[in-house]
Amino acid sequence: MSRFVHWSFIPALLLVLGSISGCSGSTAAPAPPAPPEVSVTSVSPERVALTREWIATLDGFVNAQIRPQVTGYLIRRTFQEGAMVKKGQVLFEIDARPFAAALEEARGRVAEAEAQLGKAQRDVARDRPLAEQRAIAQSQLDNDVQAELAASAALKSAQAAVSAAELNLGFTHVVSLVDGVAAIATAQIGDLVGPSTLLTTVSQIDPIKVYFPLSEQEYIEAAGSLNGARGALWGAAPLRLILADGSTYPETGTFLAADREIDPKTGTIRISATFPNKRQFLRPGQYGRVQADTHVLPAALLVPQRAVTELQGTYQVRTVDESNKVTTRNVKVGPRVGSRWVIDEGLSAGVTVVVEGPPTRDGAVVSPRPFQISENR
Repeated sequence: MSRFVHWSFIPALLLVLGSISGCSGSTAAPAPPAPPEVSVTSVSPERVALTREWIATLDGFVNAQIRPQVTGYLIRRTFQEGAMVKKGQVLFEIDARPFAAALEEARGRVAEAEAQLGKAQRDVARDRPLAEQRAIAQSQLDNDVQAELAASAALKSAQAAVSAAELNLGFTHVVSLVDGVAAIATAQIGDLVGPSTLLTTVSQIDPIKVYFPLSEQEYIEAAGSLNGARGALWGAAPLRLILADGSTYPETGTFLAADREIDPKTGTIRISATFPNKRQFLRPGQYGRVQADTHVLPAALLVPQRAVTELQGTYQVRTVDESNKVTTRNVKVGPRVGSRWVIDEGLSAGVTVVVEGPPTRDGAVVSPRPFQISENR
């Protein structure tokens, strides 16, 4: 009986196993993973002005150092420090009393020399006819003539001393040599000053000069070709001035001059430019950056910098074709323009470039979406 029951369970067991096997076979295979999402952008030709930038220093168009031409005690300052002054305006006064006394003494010597000359002339006028009549010796007349010549020379010397004394007296009023902004005075009232003393500096700052260095290669490009064509920097291309706080000065500048030589120590040549400065906002000694559009690319192909990867000196970008398949291309990069890179070789107009997305092998299918620049990038 037990053997019969044991074998009777076998068909039931097979039926259960078959049903389990059937259920397992009816389960669907797992779906393939979705293609990875990537951000893409289409490359189209653009007109791009290539810009270069140089560190610049500002200086006055003219910097006139104000020094006295006579030695004396400073008794007065007649200008407001840091304010605009005019050419010929009196800035300082030196004690004039010693120079006034010297002038009076020189004038006295002129009067004395005039008297001596008058006496000598009278002696000659008196003795000449007597010498002709042999009433006196010829040597006496000769002495009278020599005395007249000496008196005339002494008078001229005395008159020159008067002129010098008048100049020195005038130099006690120290004036500005140019229109401009006066610096803070470096001498105080009561100081003994002389020709070696710097009293202040007056800078003409409208327009103001800006100096910046060009490398030798940049100089050759900017100067133009050997056939006489003028480069962009030498022509009418305006210059922009970026101030220390990152703001752009509202007025544009123009090229003024190139130095006579290239510095052998730095390999650069000094360039000067001028910028309008009617509000006297710019001051000598400021630093900034000068920008200039050196040349224009009429049909440049640009891609975001993050779309370009560098591998052992080789630059690559990933592209997506019409089937959404990825292909890696080697490219030759040009200059950077903002947050984008000019591609000189390796791409053509209309190509779709991957900007962001996970790494993929060539031939992999991706899900492209338009690239958008967020504000925090």
